[in-house]
Amino acid sequence: MNRYHCCATCKWYEVRKENNKKPSFHCVRLGYQTEPHYVFHCWNPKENVQKKMNKQREER
Repeated sequence: MNRYHCCATCKWYEVRKENNKKPSFHCVRLGYQTEPHYVFHCWNPKENVQKKMNKQREER
């Protein structure tokens, strides 16, 4: 898709860290664990990522 498309840049992505344990990564929308580099078709970019994508398009 594009260089920004991955779970870590999605608005549904959440990092959870409980009781000094290793952080876990979750998709709030789908309700299960994920990894920052995974890619799904339900991806919805965070606002700051959307701005970067728009700026990149304008520069072309």
